Amino acid sequence: MTVTRKQLKPPPAVLTNAFYAFYDLHRPAYYAYAQARLPAEEARVAVAHLFSLVADNWTSVVNERRPSAWAWERHAQVIARRSGRTTTPAQDISLLHDHLLLSIGQIAALTGTEPATIAALLAAADREAGDRTGRASRWTTMIKPVASNEARWRLAFRLRTASA
Repeated sequence: MTVTRKQLKPPPAVLTNAFYAFYDLHRPAYYAYAQARLPAEEARVAVAHLFSLVADNWTSVVNERRPSAWAWERHAQVIARRSGRTTTPAQDISLLHDHLLLSIGQIAALTGTEPATIAALLAAADREAGDRTGRASRWTTMIKPVASNEARWRLAFRLRTASA
């Protein structure tokens, strides 16, 4: 059962375009995240459930300070319930970044989280993985000495600049 945006119950007409823009922007990444944690059919059901929930609550969702954060929290809850396994925010961000290859900016937009928080969660995931796999020690040895503290901080937290 593949759910398309035509099959979703639309929100009130005034907000329809905004809802479909939200759907088109977030659905591919929500589905990829769900598919990484669930069988394909379960992933489709979970994403359909989420967007049905968003459509049913669209007028209150758009009044949230961070609508993407509201939807992401619900999505993560649905995936945890369907998979039988709860993950930490650092594990979720690591999955999005390291396995689904989303940038920090894309993850921030998807989850409604500040980019600096995403970078900190990635560093936490690296430390957590390093405790079990030695990945953090490999990562720290790859950091090259840099001239300024700001440049060192940007490298440490995987931030990219226009000149880098």
